[in-house]
Formats: sequence, structure tokens, C-alpha cells
Amino acid sequence: NSVINKRVLLDGRGGELIIGNNVDIAQEVYIWTEQHDYDSPNYSNKGGNIVIDDYVWIASRATILPNVHIGRGAVIATGAVVTKDVPPLAIVGGVPARIIKYRQDCMEYKLGFHYYFT
Repeated sequence: NSVINKRVLLDGRGGELIIGNNVDIAQEVYIWTEQHDYDSPNYSNKGGNIVIDDYVWIASRATILPNVHIGRGAVIATGAVVTKDVPPLAIVGGVPARIIKYRQDCMEYKLGFHYYFT
């Protein structure tokens, strides 16, 4: 029941990418399991797993970097860059993403395919 919208980049080169149930990944989201090590004198790569728990909503143009666990029911705001773990039910935004507030634990919905304009 998870939805991955158009123009989403899912990079699995640097580790596992695990996406839970009823996850909404909006358009133009980038999820990277590998990146360059900016502290490396050789500009080498480093990677890590990304785990996205159930009922997470990742809004348009957000970026998720390696070694991140996004907790159940969390919301990632439009344009946010997630560089560290996000607790369950947290709403995060900004660059780098920081907690704005917490969502109520009342998720009962099931996502599925919907046409863009009906």
C-alpha cells in the first residue's frame, strides 16, 4: 500500500533501502544510500542503509541521505534534507532537517494508486 510518485530517485548502491507499508513518497524525492565522503582526501564514497517505517509521508523535493531511519508516522516537509534519524511521529523540515513538532498517532488509512487528475 505504499506510493512512490513520479520522478523519484531511489539509490540502492551504498546499502539497503527498506520502505514500509502505507508510505507516501511524493514527486521528485531523492533517497540516497551512497554519497561522497567530504572528509576524504580522495573524495571517496561512503554508504549506509535507509529504513522508512510505516505511515511515513515524504513530501516533494525532500532528500534523504545514507544511514537514516525514519520512524513510524513521521512527516518529512517539502525540500527538507534528512541527515540523521527521525523519531516516530516527528514532523521535520529544513536544511538540515530539524523537528518542527509531532504528529498525532491516529493513522488508520491505507494508501493505494490514484489517478493524478480524475
